[in-house]
Amino acid sequence: MSVADLPIVQLLLVRVREMWREPGVLFWVFGFPILLAVALGLAFRNRPPEKQVVAVIRGVHAEAAARAIDRVEGMEARIEDGDAARALLREGKAVVIVDAGPAPRFTLDPTRPGSRLAQIAVRDALERDGGRVDRLDASEEKVEAAGPRYIDFLLPGLLGMNLLSGGVWGVGWALVLMRTRKLLKRFAATPMRRGDLLLSFVLFRIVVSLIEAAFLVAFGILAFHLWPRGSWAALCALVVVSALSFAGLGLLISSRAQNSQTAAGLMNLVTLPMFLLSGVFFSAGNFPDWMRPLVKALPLTALNDGLRAVILDGKPLAALPLELGILAAWGIGSFLLALRVFRWT
Repeated sequence: MSVADLPIVQLLLVRVREMWREPGVLFWVFGFPILLAVALGLAFRNRPPEKQVVAVIRGVHAEAAARAIDRVEGMEARIEDGDAARALLREGKAVVIVDAGPAPRFTLDPTRPGSRLAQIAVRDALERDGGRVDRLDASEEKVEAAGPRYIDFLLPGLLGMNLLSGGVWGVGWALVLMRTRKLLKRFAATPMRRGDLLLSFVLFRIVVSLIEAAFLVAFGILAFHLWPRGSWAALCALVVVSALSFAGLGLLISSRAQNSQTAAGLMNLVTLPMFLLSGVFFSAGNFPDWMRPLVKALPLTALNDGLRAVILDGKPLAALPLELGILAAWGIGSFLLALRVFRWT
């Protein structure tokens, strides 16, 4: 008996063949670690440190103050009107606001790391620029700016990730189970149209998505005092359009999948790259310029951008035509394609 004929060798070969025939297992073992390393490597690649932005309120002394701040290493001054300066601080794009003058006034969010050090550096620059040996008679305003906290950025991303996962897995997995249990084969013998079947999955997913979104938004309010600044109607509309988009993806993935292992591999292949690329845990702006058009075209990126615009910035639905268009295009396109390629068995 040769070594190849030994029972243990044959059993090992069976395990190898089973693994090779399951794309889901192959993806998790080989594909996902590489995908994760590439995505994080691109997002956090070596690059020159970004300068801290100091918003200088437009006025008589603004130009001189901006020149003094620009001379500080690692800092950049932007002269803005009062409302625009506060918007920069609220969105986390500025570390401190300066209303320059003989008695300058600083506005900062003390919860944001680095804001206090930035204020000290700016005050020192203004004193040196004026040739003063004593301290400036400055005043300070502390604000709790919504948006700069990491949790404020994270919660809308988690909501978007949950809606994507629920849409793709909730719809796709259910349809595959119906096929593997021969339920679809029985439905095929009835007058039921495939369009009605697929549309029922989408409508059910819209209802479930609204409930999921309400739960997560309520959690954000109770746990982190993150009240949506925009209208509830705009938030609900985003959730509904995203449910259409993600349910369509789930239907397309499962329209021909013959078993749960294949479906799981395809679903992971669709969802996990978007979890990494679409700005769930860190800004999609971290990726190189050549990647940004691709990242912007992803449905989860459009949803996360829309959710943050409504929840953090209070923008109306009319200000989000690009995000709504991307979500609708993915939803309608994937649903029509799923309707075309779907099979009962």
